[in-house]
Amino acid sequence: MQFSLVAYDHTDDDALNRRMACREVHLEGLRKLAREGHFISGGVLLNENGKMIGSNVHLAFEDRAALDAWLATEPYVTERVWDSIRIHDVKLFNPNA
Repeated sequence: MQFSLVAYDHTDDDALNRRMACREVHLEGLRKLAREGHFISGGVLLNENGKMIGSNVHLAFEDRAALDAWLATEPYVTERVWDSIRIHDVKLFNPNA
């Protein structure tokens, strides 16, 4: 199954500091997911001033339970970077298929 995850960061004064403090661990986790075939694409959400305010990630997991298990260990969740998370089942277009 493929999923789209859109997460918005907390907006308190320390939110960006928390994001930056665990960003490398977050990115390494995404690299691991890519090696395992779970990470499809993703990136940061920016506001009109170019400030990081959230994330957009496309993932592939066997089922929603597997996605939820990963999410429970994701540093942006455990370190209170992401405030709200929306997840949708999707079917992404692959131009190479």
